[in-house]
Amino acid sequence: MKKPVTGVGLGFRREMLDELRQHDLSTIDFFEIAPENWLCAGGRYASSLREFTECFPFTCHGLSLSIGSVDPLDTALLHSIRHFMAEHDIALYTEHLSWCSHNGHLYDLLPIPCTDEAVMWVSQRVKQVQDILQMPIGLENASYYFSPPGSHMSEQEFISAIVRESGCYLHLDVNNIYVNSQNFSFDPIAYMKALPLEKTRYMHVAGHYVENDGLIVDTHGAAVIDPVWALLETTYDLLGDATPCPPICLERDFNFPALSELLAEIAHIRAIQGQTINQREARS
Repeated sequence: MKKPVTGVGLGFRREMLDELRQHDLSTIDFFEIAPENWLCAGGRYASSLREFTECFPFTCHGLSLSIGSVDPLDTALLHSIRHFMAEHDIALYTEHLSWCSHNGHLYDLLPIPCTDEAVMWVSQRVKQVQDILQMPIGLENASYYFSPPGSHMSEQEFISAIVRESGCYLHLDVNNIYVNSQNFSFDPIAYMKALPLEKTRYMHVAGHYVENDGLIVDTHGAAVIDPVWALLETTYDLLGDATPCPPICLERDFNFPALSELLAEIAHIRAIQGQTINQREARS
């Protein structure tokens, strides 16, 4: 059994395999993987994955569960994920609080109306997922580009209610909060303060893209920018002394730079974590 996931991780991508093998990876504490992209992998890709899962802890971050959809849950997928996680000794699974299917996959992560009915619907589905995987899961606050009609509570109230009702934990994506706050003109710190931060067990940080009209798109295809770094520092302050620094993954899905640049971002995250730990120890 590998050590629990802690510290700072990096998204695991096929495109990075050769360079990963050529670098000192001692500053990477874990890797994150999208199980749907690897469930059917065979041959050299399966061997490559085994090569890394035998040396590093891994986490799973799903892409297609569609927890908010009215379509039936894909229980066959969930059983495959459970087997995959057992095979590679993975003990942490998170998904997006969104929906992405309607009689088939839509390939977009869409927002859920924030209603009492949706709280109960999503929570019941989360409980079913947790029963199949035999573990609590994390739900990630998602980026979105329109406000779904019919909402009668804030997104923060919606997330809090689902975490409370389902028993899942919070997967806190700092970049998603920044992106949404800029696109919809709200205070990201006030937003974050209204979340159940004490339930945070996993985090993401990433870069994004700004369209010509100013719309910010959560692409994971660029370096993290200074305002997001600043928001990450504030996030650790808000988590409070009673909440250990949760493991955090640097996401990068395309436009891959030299690995040294990603390792520099990881070092930046680690420095922010270290600053937080030092501040907490000084107060104790």
